[in-house]
Amino acid sequence: MSDKDLLLLESFFENDSAFESDETDFDEVDCSYPLAMSGRCNLHNGLWIEISDQPHSMKQVANVIIASHRFKHTQKFQSTEFTNHELFNIILESIIEESAVTTVHCESLKTYNKQDKVVQCSMCDGLKKSLVQFQGGHTLLAVTLKAGNSSRSVSINLSPYTTPRCGATVGLPVCLGIAQSDLYLACTNVSGTPSLNLEVVEDKEALKTIYENDDMERFLFRRKVTAKSINTFESIKYPGWFISTARNENMPVDMCVEEDSHRQKVFSLHNQKVI
Repeated sequence: MSDKDLLLLESFFENDSAFESDETDFDEVDCSYPLAMSGRCNLHNGLWIEISDQPHSMKQVANVIIASHRFKHTQKFQSTEFTNHELFNIILESIIEESAVTTVHCESLKTYNKQDKVVQCSMCDGLKKSLVQFQGGHTLLAVTLKAGNSSRSVSINLSPYTTPRCGATVGLPVCLGIAQSDLYLACTNVSGTPSLNLEVVEDKEALKTIYENDDMERFLFRRKVTAKSINTFESIKYPGWFISTARNENMPVDMCVEEDSHRQKVFSLHNQKVI
């Protein structure tokens, strides 16, 4: 409790009534006999003071005084008629204190379990280029499709995984598969630099549970969403590397580091449906 709050608390107990003191800056209290008998006092239009028969602890009294003091110095209103939404915001902004959150570290390897829900969608990069499959092969290209050619855009099956309860939990782990095929996007590192590939996965059971540092971890990406429609996909096996597209047309979809300003790392999802 700050020195200002302590002074306010002392002032409260030095006076016979906190509401009769000129230092409180409150309006004059109307506690006429009928109102007093009902346990209520009319402060002014729209604001009532209710007197409870139940005793309150010193801490509760102090909290009420501190909250009232904060209201007086941080909020300016033209009326005391507040909606529930306004009162909720006042409480959040004026009373609730910030608390530090400590990251819990894993004592064992992280485990990712595939959920039942699958979202099917198409994807466009920040320049409105669609992802298309090059001649039905194992390469994705980013292409600006003209009207009538939207069917060339590949449908992606986005499968979410449970987030481990310890360690970094920002973003949702997902795997990305090409609809109606056995192809999945994978981030691999063969030549010393992570790259994006389309790989065939015939054994779907192998994707149900993926462990940290497991070879199957290459199929996992951390999806982060901002502004409701802006998505990034960061490799979980190779943190700091993101699915990205080139600025030029008909170039392969690949991986890049977050600091690379020459590639597009954000995507929007379209035609989403749960399958």
